[in-house]
Amino acid sequence: MVTEEELKSIRRALHKIPEIGLKEYKTHEYLMTFIRHLPTEHLEIRVDETAILVKVKGIVGKHTVAWRTDIDGLPIIEKTKVDFSSEHAGYMHACGHDVHMTLALGLLHYLCHHPIEHDVVFFFQPAEENEAGAKRYFEREIFKGWEPDEIYALHVNPSLPIGMISTRVGSFAAGDCEFRICLKGKSGHGASPHLANDMIVASASLIQQVQSIVSRNVNPLEEAVITIGSIHGGEATNVIADEVTLRGSIRTLTPELNLLTQNRLKTLVKGIGISYDCDATIELDQKGYVPVINNKKTTNRLIEAAKNSQFVQFEECSPALIAEDFGYLLAHFPGTIFWVGAECEYPLHNEKMLVNEGCLMPTLEFLIEYFTSKLTF
Repeated sequence: MVTEEELKSIRRALHKIPEIGLKEYKTHEYLMTFIRHLPTEHLEIRVDETAILVKVKGIVGKHTVAWRTDIDGLPIIEKTKVDFSSEHAGYMHACGHDVHMTLALGLLHYLCHHPIEHDVVFFFQPAEENEAGAKRYFEREIFKGWEPDEIYALHVNPSLPIGMISTRVGSFAAGDCEFRICLKGKSGHGASPHLANDMIVASASLIQQVQSIVSRNVNPLEEAVITIGSIHGGEATNVIADEVTLRGSIRTLTPELNLLTQNRLKTLVKGIGISYDCDATIELDQKGYVPVINNKKTTNRLIEAAKNSQFVQFEECSPALIAEDFGYLLAHFPGTIFWVGAECEYPLHNEKMLVNEGCLMPTLEFLIEYFTSKLTF
């Protein structure tokens, strides 16, 4: 088993080399170097671009359990001022993926030396933050022949104390669907609006109507957020804009609500086209960021293990409206994602977010405990 100092060393080495999704070249090299130093008699390795899949063969191997870790960084200028700050200008591990990888390597190291009954597949996944790597590599059939019976992942949470595990059955995190709306009318002189078709006015009407989706179409006991974050139209103060583009996102906690909000938005856009006699189009891009739904069986088992563990404590969390592409894998394999307390003053995606390394050893000990004694089929 790796020591706490070794875990810190791994984490700090990875923290120095954050890379954007699908370009995690140095990260890939570091991970492969670590993996190649492990005993090979129990290992099989697959590589696809910067993705890595490692199977630790079990003693019996009748069932397969998967562990997924994300490996990419964020386009953020780090301001933590620690001596192991990012060496890649403009990029940072501000979402804790350096810690996720460290824990995955620690668990992989242990299971290579102490195989369990089942096969265990480790998925070092690129592009969680920007290109929905879970969907990308699933569709590239990286799991073919190694499809897991169960799959697990974790995410650090700066607001939770060290040693805390937190999750829930069902909705854990949101799906995120980006949209682009384009309204096209007719330009003209500001003094003659009757001879033009003003898309600024049309867009203002649409923005107001969009607010009604959450307030009047969504059950008040459910959660959804629709954000229009970008509007572009017009070039001069005395020219009526003939085109306006609006971009935004929809976040929901269930597949049903995901579909409802998207359909309502499409209906409203169509209605604007009719009522303002303009060309109104919408493009929806879910990528692979579907709602994250924890499986009842695997999650209840993990919760019970955390409650009875000597290494961690447990509290149930509320659903979060952050997006996490692990939901795409959970839509295909039963499994669970859970929070790990990281006890940090700053939130995820902040330039000063620095995980408390005290979370490393108790979390690893819990993972080892769970994989070696709590898995039942």
